Amino acid sequence: MNLILLGAPGSGKGTISKLLVDQYTLVQISTGDILRGAVKAGTDVGKKAQEYMNRGDLVPDSVIMDIMGERLQEDDCQKGFILDGFPRTIPQAEELKKLLDKLSISLDLVVNLEVPEAELLKRLTSRRTCSNSDCQAIYNVISNPTKVEGVCDKCGSPTIQRDDETEEAIKHRLVTYGEKTAPLIGFYEKEDFFISADSTESKAVFDAIVEKIK
Repeated sequence: MNLILLGAPGSGKGTISKLLVDQYTLVQISTGDILRGAVKAGTDVGKKAQEYMNRGDLVPDSVIMDIMGERLQEDDCQKGFILDGFPRTIPQAEELKKLLDKLSISLDLVVNLEVPEAELLKRLTSRRTCSNSDCQAIYNVISNPTKVEGVCDKCGSPTIQRDDETEEAIKHRLVTYGEKTAPLIGFYEKEDFFISADSTESKAVFDAIVEKIK
């Protein structure tokens, strides 16, 4: 089973991915993870990506697609995968379609997670992250607080509010999402394998996905 999860920051892509991974033994793939993995492994495309990252430049789509092509052919993807937060733009979606066709891989489902903006702001401004770079566990002061306020349950390091999760920063991220990523809904919604689901409650989304893929 191969899926793409679309949705604004804070829409629950990570939560839904974990439910699907646990149920179906899928692999969750994010652009950031595969870039870091390729750089760490020292592959040719990883070295190319590192050059852009060292300069502080965005890694171009062509390099990202090369890394994605390598990742999707690894053994752990054979049972199925979830693309979390990728593609981000229509050009990336078009290149992904070409790549999947080339690899003879078909998509089973594209899920758009819908959450009201007020709820997104509430979720993200209440999120806290472990400051230990080797841990980085994520909490939420409302729905998933630490046992001791401000202290990571796992490693005991202080938890922090990231700079990109203040209300001002989140509103900017949502504007960027609306301009660049939301158009992907129009790109995919004409396909039989596309659904939109209210992601206010993650269990309801999970059930809708399971029902669709039966």
